[in-house]
Amino acid sequence: MSTETTNSTSPSMHPAWRALQTAFPYTMPIFAGFLLIGIAYGVFMNASGFSFIYPALMSLLIFAGSVEFLTVPMLLAPFNPLHAFLVALIVNARHIFYGISMLEKYRGHGLKTPYLIYGMCDESFSINFTAKIPADIDKGWFFFWVTLLNHLYWVGGATVGGLCGSLLTFDTRGLDFVLTAMFVSIFTEQWLLEERHQSSLAGIAISLLCLMLWGPEQYLVPTLLAIFAVFALGRHYFAPARKEPEHVTD
Repeated sequence: MSTETTNSTSPSMHPAWRALQTAFPYTMPIFAGFLLIGIAYGVFMNASGFSFIYPALMSLLIFAGSVEFLTVPMLLAPFNPLHAFLVALIVNARHIFYGISMLEKYRGHGLKTPYLIYGMCDESFSINFTAKIPADIDKGWFFFWVTLLNHLYWVGGATVGGLCGSLLTFDTRGLDFVLTAMFVSIFTEQWLLEERHQSSLAGIAISLLCLMLWGPEQYLVPTLLAIFAVFALGRHYFAPARKEPEHVTD
């Protein structure tokens, strides 16, 4: 299906409704992915001993999949707000650059702008940054619907997973491996998109060094701080040179 949607909406429709009809096809691939991963997250939370209300509220209020998966072991561990803050900051630091890229696009959309900022995930950024919006479609409403639909897909998947998790009768031990699998998948995708692998190799080297110095129980925070410092100081050297991903348009 082509994402260059032909605008066949009636000019007499409300701009918000016309923008929804234009935005919805762009989000369909996200729907499939978010639903499945959200269900896995909800089941994971349930298997870890949490009611469905936890994945439902966390997906609604945090809306950062990687951080939400990471909060599960944090909630089971002793209270450590500094650790939680640093993990969330480092994992989602890329959103700083997303925000800078969207400054002009998100400017001047009134009350929709705060939600556009709050709800900007990787997928919503990708669509809103690259979409060719027809001239007669209100851009603010288009951005809003893309963001809201993706948010609802994630909340829906996590809630369904949390509810269905209690109905599962098979042994769910080992389900926490979904967290490891997710980050391996993300790393592999980034590796394939990179033309140079300095940043990935540096991350691996720093992680292994901190693991040897601090041990498996204490190495995470030093690793995050070291990675942040190295990449901040060497940002020009580590500036990503990426291959353009191949997009299927039909």
